[in-house]
Amino acid sequence: MENSYQKFAKDVGIIGVTNLLVSLSSLILLPLFTKNLGAANYGIWIQSQFTISLVCLFSGLGLPYAMTRFLPALSDKRRIQSEYYSVLVFVFLINLVISSLIFIFAGPIAEAFFGGATSVVRIVGFTILVSSLNAVCLGLFRSFRRMKTYSIFTIVNTYGQIGLSVYLVLNGYGLLSIFIAGLVISVISFLVLSLLIKSWIGLDRPSFSRIREYLNFSLPTILGNFSSWVVTSSDRYFIGYFLGTALVGAYSASYSLGTTPLVVVGILGFVLPPTLSKLYDEGRMDEVKIHLSYSLKYSLALAIPFVFGAAILAHPVLRLFTTAEISAQSFHVLPVVALSILINIFGSTISYILILVKKPGIIGITWTMAAVVNLGLNILAVPRIGIMGAAFSTLIAYSLATGFQLYYSFKEFRFSIDWRFIAKSVVASGLMSAVIWWMAPQSNSVTIMTIATGGAVYAVSLLLLRGFNKEEMEFFGNIFKRV
Repeated sequence: MENSYQKFAKDVGIIGVTNLLVSLSSLILLPLFTKNLGAANYGIWIQSQFTISLVCLFSGLGLPYAMTRFLPALSDKRRIQSEYYSVLVFVFLINLVISSLIFIFAGPIAEAFFGGATSVVRIVGFTILVSSLNAVCLGLFRSFRRMKTYSIFTIVNTYGQIGLSVYLVLNGYGLLSIFIAGLVISVISFLVLSLLIKSWIGLDRPSFSRIREYLNFSLPTILGNFSSWVVTSSDRYFIGYFLGTALVGAYSASYSLGTTPLVVVGILGFVLPPTLSKLYDEGRMDEVKIHLSYSLKYSLALAIPFVFGAAILAHPVLRLFTTAEISAQSFHVLPVVALSILINIFGSTISYILILVKKPGIIGITWTMAAVVNLGLNILAVPRIGIMGAAFSTLIAYSLATGFQLYYSFKEFRFSIDWRFIAKSVVASGLMSAVIWWMAPQSNSVTIMTIATGGAVYAVSLLLLRGFNKEEMEFFGNIFKRV
């Protein structure tokens, strides 16, 4: 019988592999689009992805996330059916209206933000509808921690889209064909998910009996999620408006590489909420604190050396994944973004405390303040100092949000932060940086070798500094062998 730590570690391992593969997909598409379609078309692609994420933040009303807070405590299948289908139907009706409006007003939206690509905007409207439904379906698997099913589906869906994109680009098809292919894959995904869920929990009529309770929890999270989106993504719109879609593409290429540590946040974002909610509701506070402490420690173990490496290898790594022109335009953005993400990981992990005590509104207010600061700084800085203005605006906003999250979360309860480990990680990262600096890669092959060597130097240094104790290493090693 697995205890909570073993189940948590297995889930982290499964979602970790999944998120790694999904993240690699963006690295596959980055050179494919920038080198074959150009920075401007890549900019349109990026704008579309951020637009889909923005609209879905509102159109889903936060209900898929609310499912992870309320469903894990249920054991009666009829109640699970009723609440799941209530959320699904409710989200469908809201998104049907929104997608229809996007389709009707596609022309003006395209002229303002998508370089006049009206057909792309219309497809984006339909994709929003299907994506919102897929989010609800996946929320059910996430709520009951069926991570293997979730992971298999996510990987197949992601690489199905990649395969079609690669085929279309290499055979001379344009950007519109890629959007159509993505929509088709999303529809197929929803149909397959629906069949899986029907075989699992069956069918039932929605009753909407608890929808008000769900909304009372989820609606405050929308403010926080939207404000977080403003901090992470709105700069693309300012860059597009003031500087053009080509620089959106250049900035986004560097930003995408700089956010690689968010793979860790993605793992925590899926595994922690249902895990911690169950433990907290059962009054197992010691286990809650241990989960949070370990999650922060292992997240920082990856994020800290990434910042050091980004500061030295930004130029050659961007040259590896994009073009020489894009690298020259945006390499200085990458280390600033990497530092922003490190700060965000720290704040995001701690903020789970506020979710547990059912105070998501504080997170919303925190991110709202950060978003207002970010918007103001973007308006002032982007026209004057270009894409670096957007990068520094993001760094300041993340720092502000993390400060407030730390203050309000630790007013509820505290968990142990391993400051000695953080110091050891910084020392190991410094040793790694010295080796990378000495290697000074100029070609793509040497860049790849330098990355591998730097990672090995960091890992060995951290082990020699005893960053992890023997019990931790044996525990996680045994768990992942059984994943």
